[in-house]
Amino acid sequence: MLSCVLSTFAFQTVHMRILVFCSLILTLVSCGGNDPKPAAKVTNVDQLFKMYPDSLPIIIQHGNLLLERYDYEHALNDGAKAFRIDSNNTDARLLYANALNNRAQRSVSDVMSAQRHFMVVVEKQPKNTKALVALGSTFAQQGDNEHAFYYINQALKVDKRYRDAYVMKGSIYLSMNNRDLAKSSYQTAIDQDPKFFEGYLFLGDLYLHDKEKVAIEYYRSAVDLKPTSMDAMYSLAYGYQEFGQSEQALQIYRKMAKQESTFTPSYFEQGWIKQFQQNDIDSAMIFYNITLEKEPRFVEAWHNLGMCYEAKKDISQALRSYSNAIKYNEDPEFTLSREAADRLR
Repeated sequence: MLSCVLSTFAFQTVHMRILVFCSLILTLVSCGGNDPKPAAKVTNVDQLFKMYPDSLPIIIQHGNLLLERYDYEHALNDGAKAFRIDSNNTDARLLYANALNNRAQRSVSDVMSAQRHFMVVVEKQPKNTKALVALGSTFAQQGDNEHAFYYINQALKVDKRYRDAYVMKGSIYLSMNNRDLAKSSYQTAIDQDPKFFEGYLFLGDLYLHDKEKVAIEYYRSAVDLKPTSMDAMYSLAYGYQEFGQSEQALQIYRKMAKQESTFTPSYFEQGWIKQFQQNDIDSAMIFYNITLEKEPRFVEAWHNLGMCYEAKKDISQALRSYSNAIKYNEDPEFTLSREAADRLR
């Protein structure tokens, strides 16, 4: 039972992305369009913004770029400045509303304010798919799914291939705990935009949560799109790990460790596989110690190291490891280390 609980470390990581992704959907909608922005444009916009900080077109372009980077607070600064310069400019209003609707600390008042701004945009531009879906998102956040679907469907009447409309539908279905329709909607989004990197990761997470092996195929697609993405590689490796394909998982974790030596989960997961899937306690301890050298506060690594020492009958070192896990633990629900230490004492 103990090993089963601890094997969920990476699963909790990818499951957390499901929660985070629901908020990122607002940003995907706010950025609009199905085509990635060219990398060269990023540098040029930043440079132009420094050179012409009061140019309305450049402020708007820079603010939208910040939304793509998930830098909501600075995007809000740009949006507010653009709106002050010209409150009749639809793009300025849309930027400001999107920043309000995406900021991490957004309040009910922020969402309501964004909703009013989106309404104005839609009244002026009834075929603005970006504004229609963003408006739908504000109703979804208020639990008014009927109006949310109405505006999303209006966007699809304008453009039946509009990716982000299906993304938002998937988000709403997930909030309704209708996982089948959520998966179907996200799949449709990918069908419209086969380069939708985040969509493959999210579908992978959903299928992994439901313990369906097809998750691996979605993670592999994400890696194909971005071969050096640590997030994608980690998800694929953990997918292999969950379905007992330990050698494939280890191969990816080793590649991750070479690519980014400070990414401690790649070492931890190798230790977990050695400990729980291959029964190689000595190798597991090596990987846990590497993890702890790089991140001394890695609670799960301390706990599993304690289990290894306990398996080797080294009670004093096991207690030391469990004590460190207790010391650094900030999760009140993670009580395994204290229970193990009490049992040994």
